[in-house]
Amino acid sequence: MTLALGDAIPAVKLADADGATIDLAAMSGVPLVVYFYPKADTPGCTVEAQDFTRLASEFAHLKAQVLAVSRDAPAKLCKFRDKYGLTVRLASDENGAVCEAFGTWVEKQNYGRTYMGIERSTFLFGADGKLAREWRKVRVKGHAEAVLEAAKGL
Repeated sequence: MTLALGDAIPAVKLADADGATIDLAAMSGVPLVVYFYPKADTPGCTVEAQDFTRLASEFAHLKAQVLAVSRDAPAKLCKFRDKYGLTVRLASDENGAVCEAFGTWVEKQNYGRTYMGIERSTFLFGADGKLAREWRKVRVKGHAEAVLEAAKGL
């Protein structure tokens, strides 16, 4: 499945790093950033989480929530958060339902090997719960800033 601009936030649930349930469909009413990253505590994913954490107060000023999603278990996310002092909310999609709903579970290639994995992607929903902007095949450098600028335009 792939989301299109104007689509509603998918009605899926997942757990945060502390095991609390997050109902994405219930998060409308304020802008929402949902970004997908391949694996906690890897170089690119760490930088991305640190960048969103660094900009957390600016997202909060816009009343925007930021949710970072990977297929890591909540316990691993908790360690990742604590190790780097992350304030961005980390969420676990262990069964892959959220990745499927957003179309981020894709075939990838690396060094001639083909495998399934998370495509680094970000989705910005307006307060109305509709998809306002998406970024696919994200490059980490400057990405959090670009998302913040787009959120300011909502």
